[in-house]
Amino acid sequence: FVDLEADGFVDGPDGRRWLRTGDIATVSPIGQVHLVDRAKDLIKSGGEWISSVRLEQIIDGHPAVAASAVIAVPHPKWDERPLAIIELRTGREASADELLERTRQRVASWQVPDAVVFVDALPRNSLGKIDKRALRERYAGGQWAPPKTK
Repeated sequence: FVDLEADGFVDGPDGRRWLRTGDIATVSPIGQVHLVDRAKDLIKSGGEWISSVRLEQIIDGHPAVAASAVIAVPHPKWDERPLAIIELRTGREASADELLERTRQRVASWQVPDAVVFVDALPRNSLGKIDKRALRERYAGGQWAPPKTK
């Protein structure tokens, strides 16, 4: 049962009711829907949008990475910048420079995270998903040492 009068439903321009899920998606020319991010996880840096999911996919593709989370952190010049928080696989190593270069090869330079923080374990919620809210709270104060602006 779906309550079409509940919060989260909106009237579309075509007169149909739409459910606001917070998902960001693209629709291909043949009508395939591809979920690409969550609206709350997008990073707006200098007026440009950066997909945290895309950056996480790139970083997670490294064989030493067990899991990653990319979050927006405050920046004095660009409003927000991406910060990559990495959990490495047991017994594996990777440097911040190595992971940033991997990212730099796959996205525009302005999308590359400003820094990488390595953690023993990423916080997870009761469903086992990475708890980005906890990470945003932990790093909101700039504890990761933002770069100086030019």
